[in-house]
Amino acid sequence: MRIDKFLKVSRLIKRRTLAKEVASLGRIQINGQKAKAGTEVKVGDEVSIQFGNKVLTIEVTELKDSTKKEDAESMYTVRKEESLS
Repeated sequence: MRIDKFLKVSRLIKRRTLAKEVASLGRIQINGQKAKAGTEVKVGDEVSIQFGNKVLTIEVTELKDSTKKEDAESMYTVRKEESLS
């Protein structure tokens, strides 16, 4: 699954266009490598996303084409959340 779609379906980022924009700014890493919007993500991958001055690191636990709001969090496990300031 593409990282931009994963971020939208898992509701980590609300819109796919916003996920693409974040990726193009170099703020997404998969297993330590900068990711583009079309980069494939699979179960077990570690994804880091920079939101302003905060970095969220998650592990992908499940891939789904669509989810209900209450099921979205089952797609990932938060590994760490850190501030850059």
